[in-house]
Amino acid sequence: MEDIKEIIQRIEENRSYGLDTLLSRVNGKTSQIIYKALVGEEISVEEGEYLFNIEDIDELSLLVVAADHIRREDVGDVVTYVINRNINFTNICNVWCGFCNFMAPEGDERAYFLTMEEIAQKTIEAWENGATEVCMQGGMHPDIDGRFYIEVIKTVKKAVPQMHTHAFSPFEIYYGAKTLNISEEDFIQMLKDVGHNTFPGTAAEILDEEVRRIIAPRKIPTEVWIRIIKKAHKAGMRTTSTIMYGHIDRPYHWAKHIAILRDIQKETGGFTEFVPLRYIPWNTRLYRHSKGKVRPGPTDLDQLKMYAVSRLMLRGWINNIQVSWVKQGPQFAQFSLTAGANDFGGTLMEEHISRAAGANHGQYFPPEEFRRLTREIGRIPAQRTTTYDIIKVFDKETD
Repeated sequence: MEDIKEIIQRIEENRSYGLDTLLSRVNGKTSQIIYKALVGEEISVEEGEYLFNIEDIDELSLLVVAADHIRREDVGDVVTYVINRNINFTNICNVWCGFCNFMAPEGDERAYFLTMEEIAQKTIEAWENGATEVCMQGGMHPDIDGRFYIEVIKTVKKAVPQMHTHAFSPFEIYYGAKTLNISEEDFIQMLKDVGHNTFPGTAAEILDEEVRRIIAPRKIPTEVWIRIIKKAHKAGMRTTSTIMYGHIDRPYHWAKHIAILRDIQKETGGFTEFVPLRYIPWNTRLYRHSKGKVRPGPTDLDQLKMYAVSRLMLRGWINNIQVSWVKQGPQFAQFSLTAGANDFGGTLMEEHISRAAGANHGQYFPPEEFRRLTREIGRIPAQRTTTYDIIKVFDKETD
């Protein structure tokens, strides 16, 4: 197909015709699948895969416009963001995921391990700059155990009692429980008891063993990720949900992954949002050593389809879909908000993992810029909490 700028231009031209006209112009399977979503019927894995593979510009336009229409019907015109800070407490890790260039072995010149005092200071700085959340994850350091994770939460809460802690992936929950020789349920309860708030649904990558065995053979398998997420939800803890795509995976895997998340949500209702994360290849071993077998991340067109198809597949179950200015850049993230997404993510203040992999963005994004970009597409900006309670709607240009 054409360059993404030309594709976007043609989508915008087609958008002006309206959804009904586009539906009448597109015949066959594509329109049938999209119509199902428009009237609230569930889209299957096979139908999701079909949509991921469309290339005709009229069909693509219909997909994007329909996703935007469903977004408007289901969540309205507000675009949310959270003021937060990333605290990656250590990059020392013994897992060696091929898609990660953040980790460093002990003794490496890049290796670091924050002290509790440093974590407390970063939390205080975040609060003083308006943050309501600290998002904390780190490498699987061989010398830490579950007590370290407990101490991290206690440190944050002592420094700023009101700060929301959004921390520890299902892999870290598994790791913490295993190191203490207790059940995952008991470890989740220990975290709850010291005031921990929510978990990021990261470490999901692609929920398919065919893919996971290649990109992250030492991480927890799909069934364990699903098991721990369900346990967290059933303990009353909310989580995000994610996908990290564009490497050795295919559209079938994407649709299957989204359907797995949908099934979990039907059972538990614990996901707050879905966050597609494009694979950043440039500095990773998976890409550099692949001899051309690993793709350099999803194309821009793949990303547009991810937002649109996930909006259709997750309709009625996960309402919030988040763009990633860190991995996409602000302008393309802005356009993705017209393809089914409704959340701009967080300000971060500090981010290391994507930048280590080769991303050009990731240090800090001012709330004022979120608001400006939102207004440029005719939407209403609002600051939210981690769990999507609205703190303030900025419905005036002067806000």
